[in-house]
Amino acid sequence: MGNKRTIHQRRGSGSNRYQANTHNAKDDIEHIQEEKTGTVTSIEHDPARTAPVAKVKFDDETSEYILAPEGIQEGQEITIGRDAPLESGNTLPLGQIPEGVPIHNIELQPGDGGKIARSGGTYGFVITHERDVTKVYLPSKKIKDINPACRATIGQVAGAGRRGTEFRKAGEKHHLAKARGQLYPNTSAVAMNATDHPFGGSANPGKPKTVSRHGSPGQTVGSVSASRTGRKKE
Repeated sequence: MGNKRTIHQRRGSGSNRYQANTHNAKDDIEHIQEEKTGTVTSIEHDPARTAPVAKVKFDDETSEYILAPEGIQEGQEITIGRDAPLESGNTLPLGQIPEGVPIHNIELQPGDGGKIARSGGTYGFVITHERDVTKVYLPSKKIKDINPACRATIGQVAGAGRRGTEFRKAGEKHHLAKARGQLYPNTSAVAMNATDHPFGGSANPGKPKTVSRHGSPGQTVGSVSASRTGRKKE
């Protein structure tokens, strides 16, 4: 009888236990690449996101979902295009957005639909415009050079206070983890038996956590193919 597979191996098999329920999402929210004007008809909860979404009915009778920015209201007019006003919820190319204006759902390549600052409470802003590039401050505190033709939406994503309260009971943490395809509760690897994890058991307390990139799937845990470990000297 062989050893049972580690969590690392089971996660790699890609079963439903380790996949987020993305099918619960209202829609694949992406930037519309046309120039349109519409009206917000409703603001709805999206089970697959950390932010609410707003349903917009456009003048051509089509309806789309957008990420709801802070302060958006039903009946508000939404404009998409180069000449859109600098108001929360409107979408413009980065080259048309002044420095310091909060933006979200930022494209990295023109037409990719938006990749950055999409979770609740996040935003970035334009630092400066140069000849062929726009420097954008991202939520990760990094500065990235982006094509000025890439689009972004004005405002901060709604839902900034979602992390302001502590979990009151274990069930809340369980449902949050399940929605994201995560395990809860988590057991420390060194607290497991040797059969459950390479770090488990007390036989080899000094075993290094570095491992070859070419190790078996059950052994590639810890620092995989690390060039160095330990605290970096100043």
